[in-house]
Amino acid sequence: DIAVALAGNPVIVRTLDIGGDKPVPYITMLPEENPFLGERGIRLCLARPELLRQQVRAILRAAPYGKLRIMFPMVADLSEWRAARAIVEELRAELYAPQIELGIMIEVPSAALLANFFAAEVDFFSIGTNDLTQYTLAVDRNNENVAGLFSELHPAVLKLIEYVVEQCREAGVKTSICGQAGSYPEMAKRLVEMGITSISANIDAVAIVRDTVARSEKILIMNALRNKD
Repeated sequence: DIAVALAGNPVIVRTLDIGGDKPVPYITMLPEENPFLGERGIRLCLARPELLRQQVRAILRAAPYGKLRIMFPMVADLSEWRAARAIVEELRAELYAPQIELGIMIEVPSAALLANFFAAEVDFFSIGTNDLTQYTLAVDRNNENVAGLFSELHPAVLKLIEYVVEQCREAGVKTSICGQAGSYPEMAKRLVEMGITSISANIDAVAIVRDTVARSEKILIMNALRNKD
């Protein structure tokens, strides 16, 4: 229904992203001392491959009705991406489904630092700023004792994002921003300056972020024209 309603516009479906701060009652998970570093996201789905297969089958069956894309969360290593991609290709052949774009979330520093290798194989990236910031700074944003240290504008976080954007630009891979960061005007401004062209934002922040992006793009265009002259 969503694919049809969007009339050919892209629909990105993220595979099951649970674990850490995202538990669900319908999947039993063993207690972990540190669930944020445990079995979550793509790790969980690869450990229980039938969970992933069920999701992929559903997406592939819906693919003829619109422009669907599949995105895998919490990928930290090329082997995880390749294992997930292999399952998609296996099921695509089984269902005689059309080719579909596959992407990954960049939310683990190792994935960001390997962006050049991933960019050679994936169709698109989505930079998940919430977890990328958390893992880069070793700060739990839900822990009030250290939440004040959590900042997407931290130089280390910005440096990782900038590196990913550069690698994607060189490889011609689409890149977007997902997470709370896109809802902050100052961060949106920085992202536009880096070259990000797709930003997700909370509903109540869309208007101000849109205005910020428009102003930032205007300034970039004017500067480019001055430099050209």
